[in-house]
Order: sequence, then C-alpha cells, then structure tokens
Amino acid sequence: MTPPQTTASSLRRPRVLVGLALALGVGLAISHGLLAQARQEAVREREQRRAVISLNAVAELARRAGGSGDGVRAVVDAMKAQLPEQSNVRFIAFSGIRLEASTFPEDQGDKAAPRRLSREEKPLYDRGQRLRAAVETNREEGTSRKLEIERADPNTPPANEDQAAQAPQEKPRPDQSRVLFSGPVETDGAVTGMVDLETPVPGQSERPSMGPALLAFFLPLLLLLAVSFAPLRRQWHLVAVAAVLFVAGLGGHAGYSMRFLEAGVRGSQNQVADHLRATAEKARALIASQNLAAEPELKPDTWDTDFYRRPLGLLTAQATVNEAVVTQRVDALQDQASRAFYLLGAVGLALLLFIGLGGLHRFAGTVVEYRQAYAYILPAMVGMVVLVFFPFFYGITLSFTDANLYNTNQPLTEIWIGLRNYVEILGDFDVVRRGEGGVWVINYLNFYWTLFFTIVWTITNVTIGVSVGLLLALILNTPNLAMRPLYRVLLILPWAMPNYITALIWKGMFHQQFGVVNHVIRMFGGEGVSWFGTPFTSFLTALATNGWLSFPFMMVVSLGALQSIPMELYEAARVDGASRWQQFVAITLPSLKPALVPAIILSVVWTFNMFNIIFLVTEGEPGNSTEILVTQAYKFAFQRYRYGYAAAYSTVIFGILLLYSTWQNRVTRATEAT
Repeated sequence: MTPPQTTASSLRRPRVLVGLALALGVGLAISHGLLAQARQEAVREREQRRAVISLNAVAELARRAGGSGDGVRAVVDAMKAQLPEQSNVRFIAFSGIRLEASTFPEDQGDKAAPRRLSREEKPLYDRGQRLRAAVETNREEGTSRKLEIERADPNTPPANEDQAAQAPQEKPRPDQSRVLFSGPVETDGAVTGMVDLETPVPGQSERPSMGPALLAFFLPLLLLLAVSFAPLRRQWHLVAVAAVLFVAGLGGHAGYSMRFLEAGVRGSQNQVADHLRATAEKARALIASQNLAAEPELKPDTWDTDFYRRPLGLLTAQATVNEAVVTQRVDALQDQASRAFYLLGAVGLALLLFIGLGGLHRFAGTVVEYRQAYAYILPAMVGMVVLVFFPFFYGITLSFTDANLYNTNQPLTEIWIGLRNYVEILGDFDVVRRGEGGVWVINYLNFYWTLFFTIVWTITNVTIGVSVGLLLALILNTPNLAMRPLYRVLLILPWAMPNYITALIWKGMFHQQFGVVNHVIRMFGGEGVSWFGTPFTSFLTALATNGWLSFPFMMVVSLGALQSIPMELYEAARVDGASRWQQFVAITLPSLKPALVPAIILSVVWTFNMFNIIFLVTEGEPGNSTEILVTQAYKFAFQRYRYGYAAAYSTVIFGILLLYSTWQNRVTRATEAT
C-alpha cells in the first residue's frame, strides 16, 4: 500500500506547488505594480503641489506689486530662482492686454516684456478670461464648481476639439516635456491678471524594491516544498498548508507596502513643507526689498491649494507639516491599500484552491475531451461574459460607491462607501409624513411606497392578463368555432405591435382635451376626466394600456396547453356525470398548470419591470406617485445623476425578483418533471 500512496503524493505535490506559485505570482505582481503606481502618483502630486505653491505665491506678490510695473518684473525674476531648472514664469495683465513680465524663451529679444500681446497670443488672453469667469462664477454661486487653476502640457496634442479650444497654443519645445499651470491674480476682489508657470514633467520616482516581493514569493514555495515530503495522508492537508503560506507571503508584502506608502507620503509632505518655507522666506524678502504692500500679513499655508484654490490643510501657517491631517491621509491611503490586498488575497486563494484541489486538472481534461462542443459555444460564452456578466457585476460593484455626475473620473476606491446606499434605501421608513397644516402626505420617493405601488401594479396586471387570456383561449378552443383563424390573428395583434407605439396611442386616447376616451364620456353627457391629475386615475390609464398588451401572451400559452389535453378525459368525466365547472376544475386547470405557472412567473417579472408603459404613459405623474421601481431607478441615474444609488436600487430589484422566482418555483414545483 505504501507505493500507491507515494505515487499519489508525488502527483499532488507539483499541482499544489504550481497553484501556490501562480497565486503568489499574480498577487505579488499586481501588488508591486500598484505600489509603484502609487509611488509615481505621489511624486506627481508632490511636484504639482510645489508648482501650485509657487504659482499662488507669484500671484500674491504680483497683487501686492499693484499688478504692473517694475515690481511685478522683479517678482517674476526673483521667483524663477525658487523653481526647478528650466522653469519659467509669465504674468499677463488684462488691463491693456499686456505681457508685464516673462522668463519664457519666446518672450525674449524683440518680444521681451513689457509689451502688448500680439494677435497670435490671443489664446493666452482667452485662458485668462476663462479663469476670471471661473472665479466669478464660483463666487456668485458660493460653490467650487469651476477650476480656478488650469494644468496643461504644451507638448501633448489635444485629444478632442474641446481640449483644443482650451489648450495653450504656444509652439512646442521638444527638448523637454513640460507642464503649464495657470492661475488668476486678484486685485481689490477683481481678477486683473493671470500667472503662467511652466515646470518640467517629473521623472520616474524611486521604485519599490523587488527584494520583499521576491522573498514573499520564494520563501513560501521553499517551505511548501519541504512540507510536501512529509507523510500527509490527504491532499487537502497540503492545500491547507499552501493556503497558510500564501496568506503569510502576501500579508508580509502587504506590511512592507503599508510602510513604504507611509514613508513616501510623509517624505513628500516634508519636501513640500520645505519648499513652502523657502518660498515664504523669499516672498518676505521681496516685500521688504521692493517696498511691496506688507498688509495683510502673508499666509503661506493658503498657497498650498487644489485647483479650486481651496487650501488643502496639510501644512500649517508656519510652513510645517500638519501631522493630524497627514495621519488621516495616510490612514485613508492604507485603508484603500488594505481593500486591494483583501481582494488580491481572495482571488489568489480561489486560484490556489482551484489548482491545488484538482479543479484545473479536471477542467482541462473536460475541455480536451469535449473540445469540439466547447468550440461551438465559445462565441456565445464570450458574448455572455461581455454583454451580461460584466455589466451585471460592475453594476453591483457600483452600488457600493457614491458615483455621481461629478466624480465619474475618480477611481471606485476613492468613492467607495460600502453599504450606505442600501441603508439609505432600505432604512428609510418615512412613507407618510405630516405636511403643512398638519395634513398627512405620502412621500412618493420613498422606496417602500414605490415597492407597494409596484406590487399592486404587478398583481392587478397579471390578474387581468391571465383572466382575459385564459377566457379568450377557452372561447377559441371551442370545437367548430366559426372564423377561428381570423379571431386568433385579431386577438394577437396587440402583442405583435411594438409596445412603445401602443403606449403612445393609449396615452393620446386618455388626453384630457383631445382624447377619444373623454370624447365618448362627453357624448353621454359626462365631463372630461383629467386622467393624469390624480394617482388613482393615472394608475388606471397604465393598467388599461398594459392589460391590452398582456392578455395575448397568456391567450397563446393557454390555447396551446388546452389543445394538448386529451379529449378522452372530458368524455370520461361526462360519462361520470361531471358538470362543465367540475371538468374545468378537475381536468383543465391541473393540465394547464405546467404551462401557466412558468408563464405567470415570466409575466410577473416582465410586469414588475415594465418600464415603457409607466415611462411613456403616466411618466410617474402626478408627483412621482405612479413610479415603479425600475422607472424610479432610471430617474435616480439619468435625471438625478446618482449612479451609485441607482445601481443599489437596481440590485435590490434583482434580489426581490430572484427571491420571488425561487419561492414560486418551490411552492408550485411546476417546472419539475413529473
């Protein structure tokens, strides 16, 4: 018995080793790449902050110099010395459309400042006017909606016409890639000029060492190789050891990554603080030497801003690091990194278990054995993944974020809010509240009201569709019925027409002034009804429209099932003296059940999500009272632009329908073979 065990163990060992190697390799490669990317992003942010500090400092000193004259030129020349090599500064005054000072190479010689801007330099003036409009708009609205500092790369061509209209039009200098920052200069509360600051693009940052990643990769493999020679009796024992080693290896690299990120963030903050301190000292020296306005007192910490010119709060007024705020930023960054490592760990463990327990081996064997069948269904599988599964799981992921119109360009990790959307949807029980004058009013935007209305809408429509469809099917199933083919064609026409055309026709029929329904009412001496003026009458219009569309499907299903019932059953029942009602209850309904129950389930799902009828006929009026869940989710997404909330709403709808379908199938067992 020993040799077979040894053989089995030797066959399992490479499988588990390969699984651990792949899991560690994928996890560590992705984590190392993300760590290098985070480091490069930190360097880019550091250099950008240093440039913005210099830009805001120049704007502040230009304001104190009066916005023109020798004082501004002295400021520009002096501040250039504080910038990295090959950086340039330019100041444009809107009054007179003048270039007051510049260190740009193209502004030397016969084009040296001060001078009036030429026709070819109109894009510079246009950019300044954009910045002035942004400042005035934000000030009037009391918000930070428009960027007050622009960033552009003159050596990169614009990606589209809009960017081309906003990009600076200076001639590119291919000797070095550069980044251009532009900010406004305010005098007495008005934007009177613009500062341009050009700096070299930061180079590659210090990449994280490969040593910890290699150690986290090879050490678990060597330990597993040593353990694999031990007399383990079952395969899952070795897989369990491999899983522990995988968690230890990835966890060790995660700890190194956390320390590396924290050191990078704090190092960047110290460098920015040093730059701010040096810039503030230079500014104070310029104020004294050039007799610039000394009041109000300089506040260097207000120069460290975002592109809306809002102070970041990472540095103090003394140009030192604000440890409390930086610690919060480090914690937030490490929290994002932790979520990424948890995800990598889950994927890696799944890959390890799939390979180590033989899943990959069995899957490969199945694919090889049935390769022709898999080749046939491969296009359909790819289509399902791309068109169904990816959107489905992306929507679920989006439901855990605060995605909206204003943060679509941010990564999901920065707008991740967990279960907050679901808590807001399912935890709001404010269905009825007291309004003005003490009158109780219904909150039609509440989820539970919309769910209640959707359930009422679904039950009434399915009841009408099944009842009318079954009744018409029984009539058409009457033996020797004259003109039966003509009746079938006429009764199936509502189903054959596109439902959005039918919906618009019915909406016109219920028009208060020109609708045919009100014309008929007036013919009999009544008054026209404002069908969309109250929730009940508006509901009736949608019910009539959907009832007209739903009965043909049930009629076709019921008629097909009726024609499959053997006539001998009815003959035997008549011989036994059964009445027509007894025949219907004892023979017809049980025989219809296998066909009707799946059709009813399908009809419930269709009606529950019947977007077209509500959206086109009632439009949710009056006051969102006739919205169903799917139209409410649509409006949250494309009218209120709360994409994450709408995704959570849609996920809740999917959960409701999944529970209903599962319960209905288990209760009826209609889809099970008899």
